[in-house]
Amino acid sequence: MIYFDNAATSFPKPGTVLPAVERAIRHCGGNPGRGAHPLAAAAAEEVYNCREEVAGFFGTSAPENVIFCQNATAALNLAIKTRIRPGMHVLLSDREHNAVFRPIFRLASEGLCTYSFFPTDGDIPNAIRASLRKETRMLVCTQISNVTGKALPIEKIGALCRETGIYFIIDAAQSAGHMPISLEKIAYDAFCAPGHKGLFGIPGSGFCILRDGTGLSTYAEGGSGVESLSPEMPKRLPERYEAGTVAVPAIASLAAGIREVKRYGPAAIEEKETELKNELAEALSLIPGIRLYEPENRGGVLSFTHERVSPEEIGRALAEENICVRSGFHCAPLAHRTIGTEEKGTVRASLGIFNTRREVSLFAGTLSRILRGR
Repeated sequence: MIYFDNAATSFPKPGTVLPAVERAIRHCGGNPGRGAHPLAAAAAEEVYNCREEVAGFFGTSAPENVIFCQNATAALNLAIKTRIRPGMHVLLSDREHNAVFRPIFRLASEGLCTYSFFPTDGDIPNAIRASLRKETRMLVCTQISNVTGKALPIEKIGALCRETGIYFIIDAAQSAGHMPISLEKIAYDAFCAPGHKGLFGIPGSGFCILRDGTGLSTYAEGGSGVESLSPEMPKRLPERYEAGTVAVPAIASLAAGIREVKRYGPAAIEEKETELKNELAEALSLIPGIRLYEPENRGGVLSFTHERVSPEEIGRALAEENICVRSGFHCAPLAHRTIGTEEKGTVRASLGIFNTRREVSLFAGTLSRILRGR
């Protein structure tokens, strides 16, 4: 199998990740924060160790501000819905994933906010300034587009948001683990990421890092393991935003995955994925009828179309050859509208650290043969 779908979920996982899951199930089988017995204590220690891993890896000194969620979508919903206030205007980029757009769309349809988009071609900070309204109080944007790999200038956007008093939420679904990120250098308010993509965890291991969790509404209510006699969620973090039992085995996998990312080094990962993507782009550019979309971007994401054969047909044909890609709209219709592929979408090949130059060559050769046959 050739697996070029790492933007959806990384595969394979490093050899240390699955043993970490098994260890958590075997030896940390209690409910963290819900008892003083050894299994509950072991589970609580596993969860806290991962909080420290996440905080240290991304450069924040407050592990308690790391809120574990099911995935990046849940983290984004938490960040958006705990901060939204009636009358707010929200700015989004024109490349957002549905994990950002759909929550905002629903809130707007219920009259709780309004929204508009800023363009991501040209001078993005100036485009944002031109899009501001007096009621603009939130900006949500992706750090890396999941369709073309285009990077947005997060540090500059954060500085602008801090200057203007706008709450800044970052969708790091395609950047976390794939490139160096230091939150010490970014004026963020909420940083949302999955564990199952570039950080090598298993599904169920997302998180939201809050710069300051005070003054926010709750997103879900329930048991927290502390202040059980109160009808309200605790004020302190992380318990205020972690209602119910967290996914200890998934969290253990995330800690193991982050340690693997640190072992390779995010800069080295970005460099290798970029090199492989560039080789793939060069090979595909030689195939008649292929069009590449923003192949100059760094990272491992490459989208393309063919002048005659639809993305869906290409995806099915590659799957029959045991090659995994994503075809269609990648849950990001805004991005497709921006690059002009809203009618049929694209084929997306997304490479990871474990892919090889040989796989790139085999992929290009197989695709060329498939297209010649049609």
